[in-house]
Amino acid sequence: MINSIRHWFEAKAFGVCTWWGNKLGIKTTTVRMYFIYLSFFTVGSPVIIYFIMAFILEHKNYFKPFYTKKRPSVWDLE
Repeated sequence: MINSIRHWFEAKAFGVCTWWGNKLGIKTTTVRMYFIYLSFFTVGSPVIIYFIMAFILEHKNYFKPFYTKKRPSVWDLE
């Protein structure tokens, strides 16, 4: 039962820790543990950062045009 709950939560959660784990090349559970530990030590401020990152990841299609435009190289003479 615990495994089914964990699987559901990992599939339906925001995916912030999974995204960070993939970007940094570390396990997702390690990232989650760091969020938990930091939340205890800093009285919950990483939770606010987590929700901001979740908002950005959920709406990344709206932010994508701003940072995916390919700029020409400095060395192109066109």
